[in-house]
Amino acid sequence: MPWSSRAVLLRDLILGVLGTAAFLLDLGADLWAAGQYALSGRYLWAALVLALLVLASVALQLFSWVWLRADPVGLHESQPPGRCLALLHFLQLGYLYRCLQGLQQGLLVWQQEEPSEFDLAYADFLSLDISMLRLFETFLETTPQLTLGLAIVLQSGRAEYYQWLSICTSFLGISWALLDYHQALRTCLPSKPLLSLGSSVIYFLWNLLLLGPRVLAVALFSALFPHYVALHFLGLWLVLLLWIWLQGTDFMPGPASEWLYRATVATILYFSWFNVSEGHTRGRATIHLAFLLSDSFLLAVTWVTHSTWLPVGIPLHMWLLLGGVCLLLGLALRLVYYRWLHPSCRWEPDRVDGARSLSPLPHSQLPQNRRMIHLARNFFPKAKDQAALSGKGEVNGVL
Repeated sequence: MPWSSRAVLLRDLILGVLGTAAFLLDLGADLWAAGQYALSGRYLWAALVLALLVLASVALQLFSWVWLRADPVGLHESQPPGRCLALLHFLQLGYLYRCLQGLQQGLLVWQQEEPSEFDLAYADFLSLDISMLRLFETFLETTPQLTLGLAIVLQSGRAEYYQWLSICTSFLGISWALLDYHQALRTCLPSKPLLSLGSSVIYFLWNLLLLGPRVLAVALFSALFPHYVALHFLGLWLVLLLWIWLQGTDFMPGPASEWLYRATVATILYFSWFNVSEGHTRGRATIHLAFLLSDSFLLAVTWVTHSTWLPVGIPLHMWLLLGGVCLLLGLALRLVYYRWLHPSCRWEPDRVDGARSLSPLPHSQLPQNRRMIHLARNFFPKAKDQAALSGKGEVNGVL
């Protein structure tokens, strides 16, 4: 194998190790914070931290288990029996098992002098699933945990060392998930050179700069009105869930699991943008951005009119200024990305839609992660000449 290819495999392996370490570090920091809250008598805060951890973990295990059951027969020959996998997921270890399996496969490929095409494709298959699960975990647990941590700091007027550690690890987890997801989407491109390192950096920055003010807005509202933030989230979440349902998503293997996917995407949309279907992406993104900016503006007005409720010493106007600067810079970078750096792709006709039509894998066929390809079709538009040839009978970008 050429040295350049081995270097790429080694880089992916190191990134996989760092991603798993970041997940464990974030989990440990959150458990430590919950323990410190309980020891200091703040049982409600400890319960909220643990509740977010449990809910996100259960959702993650469900995604992992459903995808394993829907994968082609004979693909995961090296995995333990079904009962062992079910027990691992029941014990909330399914995602961690996937991370370790991905690292094992990556190490196996890197050690081989001439790895087979199947081993390379299978390593990509596993890493793509891990990237999707990591993104879901980020918006189901890490981002809400960050919001809760900031709200507690703002409400109490001071920050303990374990709170700063939890906040920093949450930012680290969010940053890593955004970069890893964009790299995973790049893997699914028909023409990978279309996506450069610069576009990945710009994509990461505009997402983080737009996510930061949103998290700050919700955190300040939570600090001011802790009893109403759940109603605020539930109201917006139901609206976003209805919007996703109207778009007719068809991503998961069955109707029940499809609603789990829609509920997860609605949570992501509460904080950031996530495209769930192909066609008219710019219009949907504009509607979502206007919706989120309007809501954040109303929350900002609430801060100004009720800022005396916060403890003395909280630099509210500095937070508002910082949030506004991040928002404007994020919008500018988002325009730059979609205007000059977002590639159009020539997607080949494919009869597989999401995970629904995964059939038994012939021995000569290389594994392809249809789930991530499905999301990449939504994220990267078709080339103009190909889009003009698409028929009206196309569903979610699949002929």
